[in-house]
Amino acid sequence: MMQVAVNGYGTIGKRVADAVARQHDMDVLGVAKTRPNFEAETAIEKGFPLYAAVEEREELFAEAGLEIAGPVEDLVADADVVVDATPSGIGAENKALYEDHDTPALYQGGEDADVADVSFNARSNYEDATGADHVRVVSCNTTGLSRIIAPLREAYGVEKVRATLVRRGGDPGQTSRGPINDILPNPVTIPSHHGPDVETIFPDLDIDTLGMKVPATLMHMHSLNVTLEAEVDAADVRDLFADESRLFLIPERMSIDGSGKLKEYALDAGRPRGDLWENCIWAESVSTVGRDLYLFQGIHQESDVVPENVDAIRAVLGEADAEESMATTDETLGIGL
Repeated sequence: MMQVAVNGYGTIGKRVADAVARQHDMDVLGVAKTRPNFEAETAIEKGFPLYAAVEEREELFAEAGLEIAGPVEDLVADADVVVDATPSGIGAENKALYEDHDTPALYQGGEDADVADVSFNARSNYEDATGADHVRVVSCNTTGLSRIIAPLREAYGVEKVRATLVRRGGDPGQTSRGPINDILPNPVTIPSHHGPDVETIFPDLDIDTLGMKVPATLMHMHSLNVTLEAEVDAADVRDLFADESRLFLIPERMSIDGSGKLKEYALDAGRPRGDLWENCIWAESVSTVGRDLYLFQGIHQESDVVPENVDAIRAVLGEADAEESMATTDETLGIGL
């Protein structure tokens, strides 16, 4: 069994820990928190050993009545691999800790690409991460774009990608984020950081991205235009996407007209926390004009990178190939709507 440490038990870390716990070939060795809060209590209730991420704060856990298993250094030393799910920038600071203990590490998309040997998306470049010491699982938006681009490149060839990303102002729990009543170009310059990030997966891709930030918390929305190398019918593209387990084509009959109903559907479907691990593509939006493909997709920023982290663990430790790992992850998590 692969022994997995999760350093950072917040929005992403707690989801990754739950996903790892559902794998037949992995165990959650422990999770690390910087301070006692409701998430720390939840970790203990779930049976995850809790470690202190900051030595000076160990006494705070005792004062809160939470028993810790030790400092994060002990967790890293005993792990086969560590998933760093700390806030942006902290992962890079933690890299020396992982190197000191010769423990392979996964980082999240908020870190700069140069923190790792490879940027990772399971559908696009799984093999590049095999045996790597440091792997960066790309951001929610880059994950969503990569899942679309990979099959299109294979089936038709891609000449140019143009994407406008309408981004949520913050996650539901990020009460200090905004805007409250505004629509912001974010950034006002072009391209947004998403295009260059996608190029860490597809170095030869021609892609332009624009970003906007809106007063919402539920999901991101992408307006996508892809110029293909060959003319194609929209129905053929829908068939191509239907064969991809991590792409959900929203049928018109469901009358899901936005991210609010998408989240409600996920909750009704019994998804933990209402998570949507798949790209959510409005089927009727998939349109073609000559070689140009157009579509709208929703990306759940809290969860779409979770299966990618699970797959990256297997890649780093050389425990499965891409097809086997993705199939196992999809089955254990219940991916596919």
